[in-house]
Amino acid sequence: MLLTSHNLAISFAQTELFSNINIELKQGQSVWLQGVNGAGKTTLLKLLAKLTKPSNGNVTHHGVATKTGAVIYLHQQPYLFSGSVLDNLEFGLKSLKMSSAQRRSACAEALELAQLSHLTNRSAQVLSGGERQRLALARAWVMQPKLLLLDEPTANLDPISLKLITHMVKQLQHQGCSIMVTSHQQTPLTELCQHRWLLEQKRLQCP
Repeated sequence: MLLTSHNLAISFAQTELFSNINIELKQGQSVWLQGVNGAGKTTLLKLLAKLTKPSNGNVTHHGVATKTGAVIYLHQQPYLFSGSVLDNLEFGLKSLKMSSAQRRSACAEALELAQLSHLTNRSAQVLSGGERQRLALARAWVMQPKLLLLDEPTANLDPISLKLITHMVKQLQHQGCSIMVTSHQQTPLTELCQHRWLLEQKRLQCP
């Protein structure tokens, strides 16, 4: 088991968003998380990544998911640091036990996959929307996560960026990474998912 949640609930200003969320996510499992706007999909992903504290219940990461960088949440408008494209890629790797040569190799491969090699030394702040999303995913890719939580990752993406991002996610999936994707419509990324879960009326349906 990679991740479990028990009686997970959250409220804002005394208004309950959802409750009694019980999840068992296995390594390699892929899920398309569906639900209307305001159902709480983003909040649930942040709870699963332990970026937000629940009002009740708990989330537990198991085994390989407890390691640094093993669980990564990626928002549709990702936060990028003010440095260069390469600085952004290298940031997370500093927390891992890797040699300088290994870091350089991982970053070079990620840049090639994302087709950002020609922008290595450019400030991340001047990238286009598609380039920013590709960099954010490349930054996650170099960490080799065990669970990737993708929040509307293909919203407003150009066809080239969509193809590249799908390829990178597929690579991680083939390496045993679990993925959970939120999207209002079917996309090449949701087509990678084995399961469909629905967050509706404060409950999660995960057959």
